[in-house]
Amino acid sequence: MIIEIDFNSDEALYLQLRNQIIMGIATSQFHEGDSLPSVRQMADIIGINMHTVNKAYTVLRQEGYVKVDRRKGAVIAIDVDRIRTLEELKKELQVILAKGSCKNITKDEIHELIEEIYADYM
Repeated sequence: MIIEIDFNSDEALYLQLRNQIIMGIATSQFHEGDSLPSVRQMADIIGINMHTVNKAYTVLRQEGYVKVDRRKGAVIAIDVDRIRTLEELKKELQVILAKGSCKNITKDEIHELIEEIYADYM
């Protein structure tokens, strides 16, 4: 997987990296048990500070996407806590849908967007 970081974005670099890895899991570019590059390797590959990579890996671990193995480093380990994940998605979607509502985006348009985006993950 190619990690693309936008250094001109307002989004924090560690969040961009986190999001890229989550997208890689969702699109099956990363699979359960795959090792991510070491913090040092990832920092060198994408040209960012090791502390930034470490922060992204820490957030991914806290969110249940990776586990840290002493020998393998950061390993994809998807948390199966569906109820917690559904609650988190609900909170995020409430804000996204409110934004759409403010801009007169219809329910049908939202459904079309979801179907279009979700097709990339199946």
